[in-house]
Amino acid sequence: FPSGLGGLEGLLSIDLSDNFFTGEIPGDLGDLDSLVVLDLSYNELSGSIPAELGGLGNLKALRLNGNQISGEIPPELANLSELEELRLNWNELSGPVPGRLGDLEKLVSLDLSDNTGLSGPVPGEIGNLAELEELAIADTSITGIPAEIGNLASLKLLALSNNRLTGPIPPEIGNLVNLEWLDLSDRPGRDGDNQLTGPIPPEIGNLAKLTRLDLSENRLSGSIPAEIGQMASLEFLNLSDNELSGSIPSEIGNLVSAMELYLGGNRLTGSIPPDLGNLSNLVQLGLSNNELTGVIPSELENLGNLERFSVRINDLCGEVPEKLYRLDYYRDKDNPRLGFACDEVE
Repeated sequence: FPSGLGGLEGLLSIDLSDNFFTGEIPGDLGDLDSLVVLDLSYNELSGSIPAELGGLGNLKALRLNGNQISGEIPPELANLSELEELRLNWNELSGPVPGRLGDLEKLVSLDLSDNTGLSGPVPGEIGNLAELEELAIADTSITGIPAEIGNLASLKLLALSNNRLTGPIPPEIGNLVNLEWLDLSDRPGRDGDNQLTGPIPPEIGNLAKLTRLDLSENRLSGSIPAEIGQMASLEFLNLSDNELSGSIPSEIGNLVSAMELYLGGNRLTGSIPPDLGNLSNLVQLGLSNNELTGVIPSELENLGNLERFSVRINDLCGEVPEKLYRLDYYRDKDNPRLGFACDEVE
C-alpha cells in the first residue's frame, strides 16, 4: 500500500480502487481530517480496519469493500458524523454489528454483506438511521431482525438474504412505505440457512412501492395473506420452499405488474384461482410441489407472455389448456389425475 498518504494535508479524496494493493490500511490516514471520500475498494488489503479512521470528521464516503480485511468493525466509525455511505462488504469481518453505527445520522447507504463472520442480531440502534435508503447485510451469519427496523422510513432496499435468521418477520416491516426491494430469502444447500418462522405479516401489504419480494427458503407457515394483493408495483414474488398452507388468495390476481410468481414447495391446497389469468405481464409461474386440486383454469390461457408454467407434484385433474401444455413437462406420477375428468374414479 502507498506510504506517506497520511501527510498529505488538505486532501479531499483518495480513490485507489481496483488495484492490487496489499498490506494493511495505515492508521495515519485518520489524520486527513479534510478527507471527504476514501475509496480503497477491490484491492487485496488485509488486517483490521484502523480505529483511527474514526477521526475523519468530514468523511462522507468510506469504501473498503472487496478486500480481505478481518477483525471486528471498530465502534469508532460511529464518530464519522458526516458519513453518508459505508461499504465494508466482501471482506472477512467478524463479530457483532456495532450498535453505535446507529449514531451515523446522515447515513444513506450501509453495506456489510459477504462477511460470513458477522454474527448476532441486527442491532436495534440501526432503527435510528432516519436517512438510510439502502441496508444490505446479506451472506453473513446474523441471526435476527429487530422491530426497530420499521423506523427506517426512507429505506428503499433491505437485503438480509443468506444469513442465519430465526424468529418471525416483524410486522413493523410494513411501516417501510418507501421500500422497493425486500429480500429475506436463502440459497438452498448453504450451511446456516435462514429459518424465519411464523406467518407472513399482513402488514406487508402496506408496501405499495415494492417491486421485489423474496421470502423463499425459510420456514414460514400459515396462509398467504390476501393483503399481498395490494402491492400493485410488485414485479417479482417468491414465497417458494416454506411451510405455507391454505389456498392461494384470489387477490394475487391484482398484481398486474408481476412478471415472476413462485409459490412452489409449500403445502398449499385448494384450486388455482382463475384470477391469475389477469396477470398479463407474467413470464414465469411456479406452483409445483404443493397439494393443489381441481382443474387448471382456462383463464390462464390469457397469459400471452408466459414462458414457464410449472404445476408438477400436485393433485390436479381435468384437461390441460392447450396453450399451457407446451410450457410444462407433464408426467403421470406428478399429477396422476391430470387428463381425466375430476369426478372420474381411478
